[in-house]
Amino acid sequence: MASGELPPIAPEQKRWAFAAAALFLVAIGFLGFALSVQAMVVFAVGWVALQVFGYAGALRVAKGDFTHPFFKSQVLLHVIALALLVAVIIRAFK
Repeated sequence: MASGELPPIAPEQKRWAFAAAALFLVAIGFLGFALSVQAMVVFAVGWVALQVFGYAGALRVAKGDFTHPFFKSQVLLHVIALALLVAVIIRAFK
């Protein structure tokens, strides 16, 4: 490996990184939607902020390992937040 070259990423690490990135993009999309309709803006801004600081802190503790249990728990926390958001939206249209 040449100097400055990063080590290869394992497939499991790629899956967890993709899950985190997908959840972040969903949160950014919801933030745009919330700002356009002026509904649930505080939740949308808070969710994005929680992801930024949560993922950064988890990766710092995990020393960049996406398969560390602390990073995995951070991803699953945001899966639960997404599930709650979907439940609120379903309840609103009933």
